[in-house]
Amino acid sequence: MTFANYLTLATSLILTILILLQTRGASLGAGLGGGGEVNTVRRGSEKSLHNITIFFVVVFSLTLMANIIQL
Repeated sequence: MTFANYLTLATSLILTILILLQTRGASLGAGLGGGGEVNTVRRGSEKSLHNITIFFVVVFSLTLMANIIQL
């Protein structure tokens, strides 16, 4: 395995954890459309977590492209 493969694996695991840490609603029903509130402004640690997640999505995408080009 190359460095790009290890980086892809690591970022996918980190990305999975970051996505699971983000809260969208109070329960599963809120995620399926049962919640009536609309949360449009992110503040504090929630905003930081969102920005870190975006960073890891970009890194994950770039490593996937590097793996495809390397083939």
